[in-house]
Amino acid sequence: MLLAAAGEVSTTFNGFDIFMILFTIVILIGVIRLLKERPKKNLFAIGFGIFSLLVFLASDAAMIQAWFS
Repeated sequence: MLLAAAGEVSTTFNGFDIFMILFTIVILIGVIRLLKERPKKNLFAIGFGIFSLLVFLASDAAMIQAWFS
């Protein structure tokens, strides 16, 4: 009876979700390091990093929202 009840619960958590969160943290660290550069800033790298960070944050938000629905 207990096993049948446990089988009905479906989770949307996937092992890849951990990697998505880790990649987001790595991109955030990269953007912060790019913004801290003093003498000469690479504007293309900063823009690309911020765009990538926004995409990953949006996908992380959708992923976490799916966990709780």
